[in-house]
Amino acid sequence: MTTKIYLPESEMPTHWYNVVADMPKPPLPYLGPDGNPVPPEAMLAIFPEALVMQEVSAERWIKIPDPVREALTMWRPSPLFRAHRLEKLLKTPAKIYYKNEAVSPAGSHKPNTAVAQAYYSISLKNDYT
Repeated sequence: MTTKIYLPESEMPTHWYNVVADMPKPPLPYLGPDGNPVPPEAMLAIFPEALVMQEVSAERWIKIPDPVREALTMWRPSPLFRAHRLEKLLKTPAKIYYKNEAVSPAGSHKPNTAVAQAYYSISLKNDYT
């Protein structure tokens, strides 16, 4: 009975999934202090262009830049664990998996997000795709 499942680095994702592409209606725009929608051009004053473009994108898949993927391999991919006892307790035929981020003091979302944000913030490239 296998409990830990390791994804090889070669199978790490190459693209981020953008849930907006599959939403029945697009999300409401960000509102400024005056209550009016903030256009993407206004966001460029404080955010890198690539982040703004991702934020307003309706594309389903957004390419992860190679330097970001390389940095993420320092702690990614983390193993999946199969929850055998939970499956038994629930009496379900479903296979339930979870990620244990207990070994990372920051959890998973903070460093994963921070690496990409830092990359885009310092990158002088215009080709982010």
